[in-house]
Amino acid sequence: MRTVNWRELYASNRAVIEGAERTTIVAGKTHRAVVHTPAGVDPGTALPLVCMLHGCTQDAASFAAATRMNEAADRHGFIVVYPQQDRGQNPQGCWNWFAPRHQARGAGEPAAIAAIVRELIGTTSPLAIDARRVFVAGMSAGGAMAAILGATYPDLFTAVAVHSGLAYRSATSVVTAFTAMARGGGDPAAIGELTRPVPSIVVHGTGDRTVAPTNGHQVLAQAMAANRRAAPDRCEFDITSPTSTSQGRVDGGHAYERSCWTDRRGALMHESLKVEGLGHAWSGGLPGGSYTDPRGPDATEAIWRFFAAVPR
Repeated sequence: MRTVNWRELYASNRAVIEGAERTTIVAGKTHRAVVHTPAGVDPGTALPLVCMLHGCTQDAASFAAATRMNEAADRHGFIVVYPQQDRGQNPQGCWNWFAPRHQARGAGEPAAIAAIVRELIGTTSPLAIDARRVFVAGMSAGGAMAAILGATYPDLFTAVAVHSGLAYRSATSVVTAFTAMARGGGDPAAIGELTRPVPSIVVHGTGDRTVAPTNGHQVLAQAMAANRRAAPDRCEFDITSPTSTSQGRVDGGHAYERSCWTDRRGALMHESLKVEGLGHAWSGGLPGGSYTDPRGPDATEAIWRFFAAVPR
């Protein structure tokens, strides 16, 4: 997928991706993020927060433009924060999901992203954030980092969305990262004891040649295993037996299969959106955007729908 100049693309669009840039200092390092607040919301309203993590070669602005998450935020009434990777930490702008120092709570990039989110929650502003509805989503390297945050900060993030990403600790070096991307490597037992079950949605294309589709299956299997350990009385999931499954096709585009798993109380806990023929691209994203394929079902709407449905 080609990357276009998003500034030119959005020059005539009132929904141009702009927001308030924030900086957070963690362990002596400055971390940047862009925040979008929805239009037309009454001051003092407690809103959900979605943390969006970009993929390699992207930044906060290009990712926001590609996914059109800000437009969804304006429609549905939630705040979006886009942490941005420092190119000094990774020349390609990738989150370093494959490095052990960035796979644990209280250290590295997970700690920095969590600090950005916590600072937002604690900031006094016209719009408040509902701490019971704080979500994290990402694509590719950002999806892998979202999986890490769900595993290491279950007390902060209510639910997780992984688009074209990899399971927690599926690699421990650059070499094993490429192996995992090509063949998978997620261990269902890698996530330790969670303080509570963490709902998750996985979006992946069957035509992804950058991050093999088996990784999406492994993300889901790992999340189910972790939730089973966290709440065995109600989270006894079988990945081969979803509660419901439906098929569809975008007009002139990709076919897809959506599967959902609910717990014994009937609460939605896991969802899979498998898109036939989709490559390494945000499904239903902006035409011509950075790593997008507009021919797929709208992943942005699917992710928000899932976040809105899961228990607080």
